[in-house]
Formats: sequence, C-alpha cells, structure tokens
Amino acid sequence: MGALLAGIGVALGAFGAHGLKDRLSPDLLAVYHTAVEYQFLHAFALILLGLFVAARGESSGTTVAAWAFGCGIAVFSGSLYLMAATGVRWLGAITPFGGVAFLVGWALFAWAAWKA
Repeated sequence: MGALLAGIGVALGAFGAHGLKDRLSPDLLAVYHTAVEYQFLHAFALILLGLFVAARGESSGTTVAAWAFGCGIAVFSGSLYLMAATGVRWLGAITPFGGVAFLVGWALFAWAAWKA
C-alpha cells in the first residue's frame, strides 16, 4: 500500500507541477504541494512500518498505525487536494483530523518500536 500511494504521489506531483502550474493560484498550488508532500512522507512511513512488521512481527499497534497513516493520507491530503481543485476553503477545516491520524500513527509506530 505504501508503494502504491508513493507511486500515486509521483503522478499527482507531476500533474501539479506540469498540469496545474498555470491553472491554480500560487496559494492553492502551495496547498496542493503540501498534500503531495504529506502523502509521500506517509507512504514512506507505511513502507517503513511494513519492513518493521516483517522484521519484528505484527501487533495491534502496528495494524492500527498502518490504518492511521492510510486514513491520514485520505483525510489530510485528500481534503487539501479537494481544496486546491475546487477552491472551497472550508475543506481546510477537515485537514486537522488527518493530521491527528498521522500523529496517532507515529505514536503507535514509536510504541511498537519501543516494545520490540
């Protein structure tokens, strides 16, 4: 899943750099860039978590961490992609929920690593 989301991030990043550069205002292009950046970071987090699980074994914490990273990408990056595409600014109110999911994912990943 991490590799798939990273690949989608490459495609969305290229689309933003080449297809949206002249269509979005600079502030909405920055919003789009943030969405791509966080998608990439957390796609790599999923890959690292998968490697950790392969080496140390799965636990309820690692499973929830993976779901939290996935939900964070969907909510955080997804809301920013939608905001950039539509210009609807209230979508930014949803974004912090994705940020909380990222924080939960990192905390659970850290806890699993600590216990291992």
